[in-house]
Amino acid sequence: MPHHEFQPGRLLAGVFIVLAAGIYAGDAGGLWETPWFVVIPVVTGGLCLAGAVGSLTGLIRRRKARTAS
Repeated sequence: MPHHEFQPGRLLAGVFIVLAAGIYAGDAGGLWETPWFVVIPVVTGGLCLAGAVGSLTGLIRRRKARTAS
């Protein structure tokens, strides 16, 4: 199995998308009542946070590669 770099930004984006799916699944299953607009800040906030983490990870990796060479 090929190895790849760990990308925490993508992991965080996936967690928030799964959270949004869970919110909708709970609403569809009748466990709770969710207004349609609740998921928008969850997904938007998660994607913004994932972008910030991804940028920070790239900055750290570039700095680490520059100091190693």
